Amino acid sequence: MMDDLTDGKVSYQHSFRVEGEHLDALNHVNNVVYLQWVNDISEKHWELLSNDYLNSKYFWVCLRHEIDYLNQAILGDEIRVFTWVGESAGVKSIRNVNIYKGDTMLTKIKSTWCLIDAKTLRPTRIKDDILEVLKPK
Repeated sequence: MMDDLTDGKVSYQHSFRVEGEHLDALNHVNNVVYLQWVNDISEKHWELLSNDYLNSKYFWVCLRHEIDYLNQAILGDEIRVFTWVGESAGVKSIRNVNIYKGDTMLTKIKSTWCLIDAKTLRPTRIKDDILEVLKPK
């Protein structure tokens, strides 16, 4: 089923329930919360991919989120968040995140992240040491 939802490109996923703190005045998940979920799964996925060496040399900053809100979630809904890394070249990497309630896609997100050198605090090219961990396994 996961392959049907994400074209088989998932390299990390996380599930949880919608809590009261996720809701807005309309009693559905607030748009800003979806972005927090994107950030959370991105960080968790990077933690799994990276190591102490990479973390000492680099970090990522988000440059852009493109988000399509397709459906809504409400209190108690079981949410599944799927992510995978797309094209990575130059200083930028594309991360895809799809958020589902059951088989219903709630949001489809494409985020552009920039690799930063931890010493210079400047953008740095994505080299083989990063490309190797970003490869789908």
